[in-house]
Amino acid sequence: MLDPAKLQATATELLQQLIRFNTVNPPGDEAVAQHFIKGELEEAGFEVELLALEPERPNLVATLPASTPAAASDGPTVAMLGHVDTVLADPAEWQADPWGGELRDDGCIWGRGAQDMKGQVAAEIAAAVELAHAGWRPASGTLKLIVTSDEEAGGNLGARWLCEQHPRKVRADVVINEGGGQMFVFEGRRYFRVGCAEKGFSRFNIVTHGKAGHASLPRMGENALLKMAPLLEKLATRQPAHDLTAEPRAILKALFDVDATDADVPDLLARIEQTDPRLAVLLEPTFGVTLTPTMARASAKVNVIPAQASVRVDCRVPPGHGVDLAERRAREVLGDGDYTLDFAESAVGNGSAHNSPLMDAIVEWVAGVDPEATAIPSVLPGFTDSRWFRDAFPDCVAYGFFPQMTMDMYESDPLIHGTDERIPVDDLALAARFFSFAIPKLLG
Repeated sequence: MLDPAKLQATATELLQQLIRFNTVNPPGDEAVAQHFIKGELEEAGFEVELLALEPERPNLVATLPASTPAAASDGPTVAMLGHVDTVLADPAEWQADPWGGELRDDGCIWGRGAQDMKGQVAAEIAAAVELAHAGWRPASGTLKLIVTSDEEAGGNLGARWLCEQHPRKVRADVVINEGGGQMFVFEGRRYFRVGCAEKGFSRFNIVTHGKAGHASLPRMGENALLKMAPLLEKLATRQPAHDLTAEPRAILKALFDVDATDADVPDLLARIEQTDPRLAVLLEPTFGVTLTPTMARASAKVNVIPAQASVRVDCRVPPGHGVDLAERRAREVLGDGDYTLDFAESAVGNGSAHNSPLMDAIVEWVAGVDPEATAIPSVLPGFTDSRWFRDAFPDCVAYGFFPQMTMDMYESDPLIHGTDERIPVDDLALAARFFSFAIPKLLG
């Protein structure tokens, strides 16, 4: 068993250093961070490659095989997945330097990426290198650490490119990534989310049409922008019908001990809202299609009545569904009218089976650290690099799990892409202990 104090110190030092690399994407510039990680892993005995479509945007693939080729081929390939690019940060809005990696008196490490997701990368690496330094090797199978670039911009230079262009190098049977692990309390009981699936998207434009004219004579034209107003009001006040998939059903089963149907959701959601409105805000988007208008266009000149107006809608769709369900739910909300829908881009979300050795390991670990807590499958409203691995390797089980207890999900989730991003050292250490448990549990 690893020394918890040493594991915590290693994870803390790694995270502080990773935060100090400014990898805001764009432009990314992940190379310096990746070379730093490469040195840490090679020193621990890993075989490390840097693979890049663009030289300053490399991806890292590190391998720790079993002691013999025969043993390596007998077991699974387990990949610890993470990314080192981040979103931007405005130092003027922060209480600390976003790239300082400062450990403050509150017991937290502050900086961009502390939650998303340099913290998890640091915990994964700390667990892997400390196991390797202690002499551990897989009894059967192979351990990989895959650290990608460009996740925050969609992964075209990172996970997507790796899975499409170098599938043999990154193929994995089991993937542990971001997208779960946050703890919440409901009616006195603690739950840890396990990110088993991710929603897709079907983004579209709502387009209304009119007739151009001079803005000084409002009734001489037909204002397409005014036709948009009632449609926006419907988006603000109406909710699409629900479309439960396996993960929200599992959550409702855990919370209420019922096998919920779509028709049950309004009543169950009302009960959640009454008990804890914060939980309702986070769970409701996982119960079906969401429609969020985000961008608008109309006239190119202030003195011209627009003949056409459009509103861009970010539509998220339950895993396994695509444009057909998105359009059906959009028209259900918008109703009949003088408008058209133009679907411009879409991607179908995916998921992994709930029954797996990885889920067994998570359940066992949760029971060990908090016997009263429950690990439950969940679906992410957005998506991560896991989707590329599930697409490329259909038998792969990819979960998001980065456990935290000092900060619950109501504290940690708003920090992702937010101001004053930080993570408690205690939670960083907790996650490193989970990874140091899961790796030998899965590989012997």
